[in-house]
Amino acid sequence: MDHLIGIRREDKSRWEARAPLTPEDVRHLTAEHGVRFQVQASPHRVFRAEEYRAAGAAVVEELRDCPIILGVKEIPVRCFEPGKTYVFFSHTIKGQPANMPMLRRIIELGCTLIDYERIVDGQGRRLVFFGRFAGLAGMIDTLWALGRRLEYEGIGTPLAQVRRAYEYENADHARREIARVGEQIRRDGLPDAIQPLVFGFAGYGHVSQGAQEILDLLPVHQVDPDELADLPRSGADCCKTVFQEKHTVERVDGGAFDLQDYCDRPDRYRSRFIRYLPHLTVLVNGIYWTPAHPRLVTCAQLRELFAGRERPRLRVIGDISCDINGSIECTVRTTEPDDPVYVYDPQTGQVIPGVAGEGPVILAVDFLPCELPADASRHFGQALRPFIPALARADLGGALAASGLPPELQRATIVYRGELTGPYRYLEAALR
Repeated sequence: MDHLIGIRREDKSRWEARAPLTPEDVRHLTAEHGVRFQVQASPHRVFRAEEYRAAGAAVVEELRDCPIILGVKEIPVRCFEPGKTYVFFSHTIKGQPANMPMLRRIIELGCTLIDYERIVDGQGRRLVFFGRFAGLAGMIDTLWALGRRLEYEGIGTPLAQVRRAYEYENADHARREIARVGEQIRRDGLPDAIQPLVFGFAGYGHVSQGAQEILDLLPVHQVDPDELADLPRSGADCCKTVFQEKHTVERVDGGAFDLQDYCDRPDRYRSRFIRYLPHLTVLVNGIYWTPAHPRLVTCAQLRELFAGRERPRLRVIGDISCDINGSIECTVRTTEPDDPVYVYDPQTGQVIPGVAGEGPVILAVDFLPCELPADASRHFGQALRPFIPALARADLGGALAASGLPPELQRATIVYRGELTGPYRYLEAALR
């Protein structure tokens, strides 16, 4: 008989309303594949309990009867039960110190951990992700922040009409409203003092694509990064440029850039991004980063950039990747959707809530897709749904290779029955 699958309530944040599977996903999996579900009651989930009941699931307070439990964000240490299988974003593969107690508990209790982040195809491409919706919400919030910052400087623009992502009914509503802002800019233009607004995108994956989808609702034309220094000061309202690794880093020894070499040995490289930063009004960061990689922007670089007599062009850094003290070193803390930004003062290192002050405005919401919870959950559930029947049928009592899990889920198994699997044994050092 197939395993009973539980969908847990999200409890990391009051903002977290997403679900790994929607009622429509549950209806399909129950009717077409006979998968049985229990859904933990939640006061925050964007889908109502009645919708899950109508789809064939039982709504319960606890998931004690479920050997397999699906979530979205990290699970509190106290909530794990011996021998169960948990599928969620664990944020452990970089050895993140904050999540090592959780990983240690999973191992102690003989549990199995399957991480969505590691569900990839044979070429390593992620198959189940929220990245596009992080980009959508992050760009909406970044435009909101830019509009507010320009207002603070006494510069009125149609961007002041942009709201934060969670204030729209859904992604389509946000697109329609921002498209109207774009039409107004196209018709009336922007003040000469800020022409052109230059948006730089670090990264070109799902996050960047989602963010660009929103920006492209404005009258924007694309330029190559190496054309930034020669942009005219008028005649264009908005420009965008997309940075690849070859733009952001260079070999320390002066050798030619090689993408595979950079992926394999990031220690051989240093950042060269500072040559582009003075030309950007907004930097949108969507890159994958670990401490082995050079930073995109350092606090020292910002201190130098903001030390001159003239105000730099840079107004906002939308740090969608949101690694604390990471690729954007001045991302020193995370924020929440209703208070999403702060100003980082490069000269003092002080952080000032809001958009007023000397230095760039930093957007640092670390769970941006929760601002578009229904859309993001539908997209995510459609990607996850094909893996659920095999997960429900799997024999998780023997060897992983003989479990019946598809290769994608086997590759995503960080812990199996209380032991780190081969590809993730490097985490033993972080667990000590």
